[in-house]
Amino acid sequence: MSKKRIVLKIGSSSLTNSKGEIDEQKFMDHIKAIAALRSFGHEIVLVSSGAVAAGFRALGYPGRPVTLKGKQAAAAVGQSLLIQNYMLKLGQYKITPAQILLTRADFSIKERYKNAYSTLEELLGRGIIPIINENDTVSVAELTFGDNDMLSALVSGLVHAEQLIILTDINGVYDSHPAKNKMAKRFDQIDEVTSPLLSIAEGSGTKIGTGGMLSKLLAARTANSLGVKVFIGSGHGENKLLNIMAGCGDGTYVGGENLSSLKNTKQWIAFHSAVTGRIFVDEGAEQALLNRGSSLLPAGIQKLSGSFEKGDVVEVHGKSGLLGKGEVLYPSYILERMIGKQSTELAYGTNMSMEIIHRDQWVTIPRERKIINE
Repeated sequence: MSKKRIVLKIGSSSLTNSKGEIDEQKFMDHIKAIAALRSFGHEIVLVSSGAVAAGFRALGYPGRPVTLKGKQAAAAVGQSLLIQNYMLKLGQYKITPAQILLTRADFSIKERYKNAYSTLEELLGRGIIPIINENDTVSVAELTFGDNDMLSALVSGLVHAEQLIILTDINGVYDSHPAKNKMAKRFDQIDEVTSPLLSIAEGSGTKIGTGGMLSKLLAARTANSLGVKVFIGSGHGENKLLNIMAGCGDGTYVGGENLSSLKNTKQWIAFHSAVTGRIFVDEGAEQALLNRGSSLLPAGIQKLSGSFEKGDVVEVHGKSGLLGKGEVLYPSYILERMIGKQSTELAYGTNMSMEIIHRDQWVTIPRERKIINE
């Protein structure tokens, strides 16, 4: 088995008992499996839920808090307990972990996104396991990743992982809820996460965690779009992660063989950047962007919407709707004077670059993702 970079996401239900406390038996099962995977030379990034679930008992809550202040207080207590346990147990195998708490701003601000990547690369290069969680203590609803499933998918793209493993309490994706339908059939392999598949996914099956199968499939679709294969399922024993990597895990594998990775710049544009305006293009420009891998030139632009500066990210719309996003090379007030003009006309007697959005700063939005996000 060749050395791979793996992002492992462990959900709250896979870490805690029915009372919301860290289950030591479950916890050690994960630790042994991580140690076994590391012994084969694989690099591991761990995205671990469980902070709120681990902390609410210590605050006197009878169950998982529902208020924002309750969740943030529980996370403040629980995150310390969680990382302390990881450090103690991984230390028994001479593995050093590093805690990283992220917010959406760490991804949406370009420089912080680059810094997060550099930090993770440095840690992995030194044989350390980064343990990542969302910084629930300071996050607000508008600035969250939604859940750790999506966080793990975005992290897997950021570090260019070969595999994302999402461990949960259900052994894969079924065509109906297995607890409600004894005849439910499991999908062993899903090449593509489609709208019909998402429509049959149901909500959370546990009161401890926040993400159900729908969130896992959405995360898998995102990871696949970033070139990362996904496993969703369960397992027991120290060889469970090795079995998953060998293709015989107890769950569902998501993603075909022809996945293409995205450079970090394009990942940031596609998933994290704030959109400050819109450019509307004609049919010729649409075909050039979608089918010929061309840059956007002023001749194909019909109109603008919004005010933006050089380096901002804008949406590009055509006859068929939203086409994609890209970083503009000109501010809107200059671009207004360039609309519809040929490059030769504009460039005569100047050394101006005529690309409005260079193809290296352009990302096409797949049709499937547009439909689901609308």
